[in-house]
Amino acid sequence: MAKAEKLKRAEATPAEPARESRFFNRELSWLEFDGRVLALAGNADLPLLERVKFMAFFGRMLDEFFQIRVAGLKEQVAAGVTKTSADGLTAREQLDAISERVRALAARQNQLFAKKLRPALAAEGIQLVDWEELEREDHKHLRETFEQRVFPVLTPLAVDRAHPFPYISNLSLNLAIVVRDPTTRIRRFARVKVPQIIPRFVPIPDGRRFLPLEQLIAANAALLFPGMQIEANHPFRVTRDSDVELEVAEADDLLAATEAIVRRRERSPEAVRLEVHSSMPQFVRTLLMEELNLTPPDVYVTRATLGLGDLWQLTELDRPALNYEPWTGITQPRLAPVEKTPPSFFEVLKEGDVLVQHPYDAFSSSVAAFVDQAVRDPSVLTIKQTLYRTSVKDSSVVRSLVRAAESGKQAVALIELTARFDEETNIGWARVLEEAGVHVVYGVVGLKTHAKIALVVREEEDGIHRYSHVGTGNYHPGTAGIYEDIGLLTADPAIAADVADLFNSLTGYSRQEDYRAILVAPLTLRARLRDMIREEAAAGKNGRIVMKMNSLVDPQMIDELYAASQAGTEIDLIVRGICCLRPGVEGMSENIRVRSIVGRFLEHSRAFRFGGGSSTPRYFIGSADLMQRNLDHRVECLAPVSDPALVERLEEILQVELEDDVLAWELGLDGWTKVPTEAGRNAHERLQELALARAGRDR
Repeated sequence: MAKAEKLKRAEATPAEPARESRFFNRELSWLEFDGRVLALAGNADLPLLERVKFMAFFGRMLDEFFQIRVAGLKEQVAAGVTKTSADGLTAREQLDAISERVRALAARQNQLFAKKLRPALAAEGIQLVDWEELEREDHKHLRETFEQRVFPVLTPLAVDRAHPFPYISNLSLNLAIVVRDPTTRIRRFARVKVPQIIPRFVPIPDGRRFLPLEQLIAANAALLFPGMQIEANHPFRVTRDSDVELEVAEADDLLAATEAIVRRRERSPEAVRLEVHSSMPQFVRTLLMEELNLTPPDVYVTRATLGLGDLWQLTELDRPALNYEPWTGITQPRLAPVEKTPPSFFEVLKEGDVLVQHPYDAFSSSVAAFVDQAVRDPSVLTIKQTLYRTSVKDSSVVRSLVRAAESGKQAVALIELTARFDEETNIGWARVLEEAGVHVVYGVVGLKTHAKIALVVREEEDGIHRYSHVGTGNYHPGTAGIYEDIGLLTADPAIAADVADLFNSLTGYSRQEDYRAILVAPLTLRARLRDMIREEAAAGKNGRIVMKMNSLVDPQMIDELYAASQAGTEIDLIVRGICCLRPGVEGMSENIRVRSIVGRFLEHSRAFRFGGGSSTPRYFIGSADLMQRNLDHRVECLAPVSDPALVERLEEILQVELEDDVLAWELGLDGWTKVPTEAGRNAHERLQELALARAGRDR
């Protein structure tokens, strides 16, 4: 079914009454998170290259926003959908509000780059220079570089009656070059794509200066159009709709269908944003808009360098003094080798559960080591694991599953092929695993499998035992060093039996509708969370709720929290990104406080606490945010944390983040504001200190 038809069908559902006072807009809330990241780029207290990294992050996040969210809203407008969002805005109204906010953020980004970061980089011997600033010797060297490395990979494309307007690929940087035939005096337009296989910032031999690649191409454009007069060149950048939908119900072969998605995205037909330099004349802008089927509101004009996400290249320079002090996660004492002999994870887990928090606890000596030890243990019969995202080049977990299959164990990998922007990587790993003899499955038709679970089945003297891992983050050794995530390693029979049942429902045919201990979406998670919120609401002023997540969007869950607040329940929410709940509204949410922690590590864990007044608190960790897609359209898993020592640690993690006044922002009636720094409590630094203390080490 085409997207437009689905959107029209959705329109048949009566729109809910406008509820502007109850909810913040989802899309604008996303942009406010981008703004908090951009604020880090402007924080002069941070190491310089880390500020540059946050600037690059901001650019990349904005790209994704346009590819997915803006593209979706434009599709709604095109389909004539008039249904409003939870906060009462139509798709057209949301696009107008987005345009206004993005222009303000982009202006802030450009000013920050030009007035703060670029001069600060120059002061540290990292200069971003323009062609006009360079001396003749520099021009000579760069011309040689152009002829040897750049010119051979360029393809100038003319636009005239014999040459139709070329396809402009997604997120590509381009030069619109205006040339004139000296004989006929006819002016022509040509497009040159700035190649992505060459570093965006070209180093000059002194190692201190870098020239944007598009300026090098522009300065030598005459070599591309011999005999023609170069009148002007203007950089521009195009963003396209990348939310290509997989028609799962119509796909006989999910792997082949996902491969088709990747190919279609590479040739995505719809442009959603055009970024141009202010020097571009109106006739060139008009030509681009007409050919890309865009309107003036889709055009973003800047005086700054386009595509500042490419600044990431500079963060890879070997300048340790301009970066955070390196952090290597610790190995908890229970998992540490004794006289160079690694402990048996299975014996450790029989003695009690283990809670790990990455990157403060090392992924390599905890989760990855657990899987690796299971592979090497001759008593292990079966290893099962979900893979949503993992490393492109180096996945220790994938290698372990390959070795497991090669050694004769039953190895099962549930790979979510449709994890957005990781489809190609996951297809590659699926083939590697299948070739090694791993049983590869792709989950449940119509649902993304987002749960982070692993199961090990081991034959022991007294029978079969099962060990499991339930986490909040992907089995990705790279992101485990920069994403904050929590994982539970356990031998608890109820949890292990539940995880086994969940795998069986994902790999075979099952109508499993209830579980002993874990909460599973889309079956039990929404109802159980709702019930626990209501239990705290029933406790009134003795009720207590603390939730940590990436996003809070689901209107039903928000209304449940409002009801609990009205009953007197104290509620603290730690929401990294999107939050549609409006706190502090008299008579509705005055007992709800919302904060966001934004800093060195990307807050990614989900943790939930219910109770604490007159009842014993219950704690859960897992993969689900409170969004409709997570609760109703994905396979998610939350596991209870009940071991007293682990409960104490999880409570410690939540309290550290609630006390932070260095990285924290607060959400009020009118939006987000930075928490004033008074006590100087930095959650990330404090969690590092606690990790070192557990390992008996100093900084």
